[in-house]
Amino acid sequence: MQLPYNKSAILLKLILYTGKDFMFRFDSMAIRSDPNSGERPRATSRSTDRAAELSTTTDYHRFAPIDLMSEFTICESFSDPASPYCVILENPSSYGAMVGDFLVRMGLLKDRTTICEVGGGYGSLMHGLLAGHGDRVEHVYMIDLSLGLLKRQRDRLSPWKSRITSIRGDIHELLGAVAGVDLFIVNEVMGDLDTLTGIDPSHMPPEAEELVRTYGLDIPEETFNLNTGALRLVEALCSAGVPALLTEHSCDPVIPDNMAYLARDLDLDAYPREIKLLWHSEYTIRFSHLVRVARAHGRTARTGTLLDLIPVRKGRSLETIFRLRACDTQAHEIIHELLDHIREYRWLAIS
Repeated sequence: MQLPYNKSAILLKLILYTGKDFMFRFDSMAIRSDPNSGERPRATSRSTDRAAELSTTTDYHRFAPIDLMSEFTICESFSDPASPYCVILENPSSYGAMVGDFLVRMGLLKDRTTICEVGGGYGSLMHGLLAGHGDRVEHVYMIDLSLGLLKRQRDRLSPWKSRITSIRGDIHELLGAVAGVDLFIVNEVMGDLDTLTGIDPSHMPPEAEELVRTYGLDIPEETFNLNTGALRLVEALCSAGVPALLTEHSCDPVIPDNMAYLARDLDLDAYPREIKLLWHSEYTIRFSHLVRVARAHGRTARTGTLLDLIPVRKGRSLETIFRLRACDTQAHEIIHELLDHIREYRWLAIS
């Protein structure tokens, strides 16, 4: 499905063709929160017809002072090879460098590649990727709703500032306007996108009904949540015809064959659930739905566990720590915490 016509997006396309180093603030909304009120902008839910609600974090990301350290993100856990979480790795490396290695293996990161990262956080992924594979990258577009995060990204990526273009805006509005991109990266972002919640399968809202019917999505017999934002994003990426790597916390995770012990007490076939975080909620992603959308558009969709990207240490020690919760040292506590978290993450490569 094509994104709707948007005059601002057309204007942005003209600006991006200049290739200049600048920050373009694309924001049609006025600040609605009073910085002196002591109140924080929150993610909101609004009712749709037939009782379902739409959970959206748009205002949170536009206006809140976002603190990613209040969340357990894989990217920030491995933001630096000196991170204590790197104790789990065979060879300490940053997350961005590991993502770069994976993209090379998948044939998605080639010479003179122009990358667009959506929701780049503190810039840690792109910093590691450019440090490890900068010779392959010609230019980078960073798109984010948060002006504060864009500024942090530019500071972090200052060694490559001549190759960075920062854009404030909604990826759903801008995706069709970002011209000349060879690869999209959407890392730990999809859970923030719009989600329809509390859907009665016998009385679905029109958008949910359309998505389920169009792509033959499986749904449960009881009330469920649907990742409408993530599904629309995959639609748009497929229409753009550009390869993409997406990662997120999954509600239908897959477990590596050589780490089968990680399946303990884990539902491998569930539907999106709420994760309550500071001032907002995110939702886990049903990757099987995203795969169906990509393949329905004739694209190749490969998927797997995020542990495919993370070269963890070999041997039985990790299994022992996880099975027995043998956390008698700080290093063991870190390993157990990370394994318990990362086992639910998946990647999806669309080409």
